[in-house]
Amino acid sequence: MRFVNVLALLALGIAPSAAAQDGAAGRYRLVGEQDVASELILRKDGSFEYFLMAGSLDEHAKGKWTANGARLYLETLPIPKPAVFVMGAGSTSTTAPLTVNVRWPDGRGIAGIDVEIGFDAGDVLTDYTQEYGWSLSADEARRPLWIKLKVPMYQLVSERLAIDTAISNALSFTLVPNDLGALDFRNYLIEVLPGRLVVNRDGSRLIYTK
Repeated sequence: MRFVNVLALLALGIAPSAAAQDGAAGRYRLVGEQDVASELILRKDGSFEYFLMAGSLDEHAKGKWTANGARLYLETLPIPKPAVFVMGAGSTSTTAPLTVNVRWPDGRGIAGIDVEIGFDAGDVLTDYTQEYGWSLSADEARRPLWIKLKVPMYQLVSERLAIDTAISNALSFTLVPNDLGALDFRNYLIEVLPGRLVVNRDGSRLIYTK
């Protein structure tokens, strides 16, 4: 859910109150979640900082904030540039009907990238990469038609890419991180309550207390 832009509020004559700003400012910590550490700092100069760590998920953000009544509006600056998967030149291999390698720009292999393969018949195959890549079983008799890569924790999903294993069955991808891990707060509704904030995110209500 996208926020109404603060400039639009000003245009309607609904100016954020200084009292709301001063009352909301402070350091907030996430409560009620296991194995998650998160903090949101709202400074009186209108800037904010945020971090969240949960297992291998590492998020952060900086930018500007404005309070208006029971709503908090955060704008991550600069606006995060999403990470992307870039498909490299394919090649042929005799080791497996299909191999997939995903690497960082420096060439290091990446484990834990979800791989979806669509075939000419039957269900989609779902698996994940290791640092050395991923291989389709030699027992698979169906013909692969497309591939999709995902990193669900960062909501990163590639396009569905057509493949032809008769031409190239050894696929390589580079994950260009750009601003991977930078949270774009424009996408979330934040409620201001006495002594706490409620971040409505992906169907959950995350509570931060002062």
